[in-house]
Amino acid sequence: MRVSVVRKAHFNAAHRLHNPSWSDQRNKEVFGLCNNMYYHGHNYDLEVKLTGEIDEETGYVYDLGKLAEIIKTEIEERFDHKNLNQECEEFSNLIPTTENFIVVIYQILRKKIESKYDIHIKLWETPRNYVEYPVL
Repeated sequence: MRVSVVRKAHFNAAHRLHNPSWSDQRNKEVFGLCNNMYYHGHNYDLEVKLTGEIDEETGYVYDLGKLAEIIKTEIEERFDHKNLNQECEEFSNLIPTTENFIVVIYQILRKKIESKYDIHIKLWETPRNYVEYPVL
């Protein structure tokens, strides 16, 4: 029987949406206030859902304490209170949109969580805007 377990997390980070191959005017037209040269921040909420079989010996799909630790060390400590553009190598050549950010987070988690588990994540940039990956 396949069951999903979910862990939520929260962290803060700053970014600037800017395409260096575009003119300042085009960046301003496309990204608006998010192109602020002094950056801006978000209070991100992250939801990580793992789906798999219930282990007969433990009754767990996945140890949520272990998942919490992976999220803490691999995501929260890596990105919390960081300027994504300037401090995170993942965004040295990648615009740190929420769409790109969720794919980066997924790739980090996929390396740490066994392939027998399906991973689905949601990342809230604001209380009203979020992205999901992968698409179900």
